[in-house]
Amino acid sequence: MNKKVASSNTLHGVGRRKAAVARVWLKPGKGAVEVNGKNLAEYFGTDVARSAVVLPFHVCGAEKMFDAMVYVTGGGETGQSGAIKLGIARALLKSNEALRGVLRQNDLLTVDSRVKERKKYGQKGARRKFQFVKR
Repeated sequence: MNKKVASSNTLHGVGRRKAAVARVWLKPGKGAVEVNGKNLAEYFGTDVARSAVVLPFHVCGAEKMFDAMVYVTGGGETGQSGAIKLGIARALLKSNEALRGVLRQNDLLTVDSRVKERKKYGQKGARRKFQFVKR
């Protein structure tokens, strides 16, 4: 899909969170982040999501060193921002293995595997039961 992105000086990372999957490419640049063809402020409406995306750059001190091109599918805003955060952290790790300690300290390499629990039959939700009537 993104054939024009892959070149010799690009770094690739994949991140997953909830139902979202993010493919991230980093190339040397001025710190621009493009998500699905839009800039970061256009794509994410909340400051929490935007700050989560740029956290790996901030922790490593690489805010103005790389441009990020991100393709993300599935999930909602929280899941997608978490997936992008993990993808950027993994791509930064490929650029410099010495960043592993800093990224690990800030829990940026840990996969958050929590997903929504399925609804069970005979119940109102995943855990919630129907109201019990004694008489």
